Order: sequence, then C-alpha cells, then structure tokens
Amino acid sequence: MNSFTDIVEEIKSIISPEFAPKKVFDKDVAEVLGISQMNFATMKKRNKIPFTELLDFCAQRSISINWMLYGQSPESLVEATNNYMIKYYTDINASAGGGADNEMESIEELKIPQQFVCMLGGERELKNIEAINVSGDSMEPTFSYNDIVFINRSKKDLNRAGIFTIRTEAGLFIKRIQKRMDGMIDVISDNSVYPTQILNPNEVEVIGRVVSRFGDID
Repeated sequence: MNSFTDIVEEIKSIISPEFAPKKVFDKDVAEVLGISQMNFATMKKRNKIPFTELLDFCAQRSISINWMLYGQSPESLVEATNNYMIKYYTDINASAGGGADNEMESIEELKIPQQFVCMLGGERELKNIEAINVSGDSMEPTFSYNDIVFINRSKKDLNRAGIFTIRTEAGLFIKRIQKRMDGMIDVISDNSVYPTQILNPNEVEVIGRVVSRFGDID
C-alpha cells in the first residue's frame, strides 16, 4: 500500500491544475480533503491514511480508490474492481472509545482489489463482509479514528478470542473479546489507558468478527 506521503503527492498532482501557476502545498491537500492542518500533520507523522476523506475525494473526482492506495494503473484494476464489491455503511461508526451508532444507514458499494480478497477470508466470504468506520482511541495502536474495518457477520463465536464488533446498552463497539472460565467475557481495549470490562454474554449482541482493515490485524 502507498504511504501517506505517496498519496499526498498523488493528490497534489491531481489538483495542481486548479492551483496553477501556484505550487500546491500540504495545507492545500488538507483543505481539499477537509482535514485541519493540525490533524493532517499528525497523520503525516504517523503515516495514518485518512480513508474516509480519501474515499470522498476519489468519489467526487471519479478516481479509483484502489489506484490511489496501491499505485496500480486504472487499466489493471478493471477486472478486479468490477468483480469484488462489499457493502460499506458510511454513516455507521463503531466506537473504540465511548459507544457509537447511527440510526441512519447510508450504504455504498466499496470496490476491493483482488489482492485484498484473501485478507478478508477469500471470495466465498465476501457475501458476509461489511465495512464500517472506527471512532475513538481505545483500540490504538490496532485501530484509530477514521479507520475502515471489515466485519464478517457470519463469525460470532466468542469461544475463539479475537476482535469483534459488539453492541451493548452503551452503543456499538470494536473490542478484543476473551471468554472467561466462569462464562463471563472480558471486553478488552488494546490501549492500556482503558480498563477491561467484564460482561455477561447476555448483555452483548455480537455483530461479527473484525477480519481486517486497510492492512493486517495483529
């Protein structure tokens, strides 16, 4: 996958005619993406790609997100992007901090490059995969605000420890889940600042297992 700097340089090339004869700077890219200069600088330092804003930018300009992320020519993407699509709930945020959820569900089709399909479990699993957004910092460094995560709704067995999207009375969460010997479950935040919660399985609705984001999960 291209780095944050690679993507910024590509965006500069795309928008340069709009700024000619002036040179395009990082602050111009931040403004085009709708990101504050402070957040932009932080993302650049952490090599943290702003997926949601990048998706909006590509959609507005009819640019393939896969070309932007993977540096492939549009011609090489035709077959892969036409064949592999999943549902992306753009208005739903699963919190890696406090609870989050939205009643309005805006659905888009997200094009998946061929090399990413195996990371989601293979072509047969795509019918079970949905994408949502992350908010909050309790799962850092595994996930951060604005990451897009991929959930397999057919995988809900908590006997196998892993990262799941769950719903409780407090809202929708992405957490690391472990089954306890006494039947209760540990709801764990990867960020050590947040304490582990112990819940009764009856208090938790399992939406599905988080199988990937734009990158591998530890």
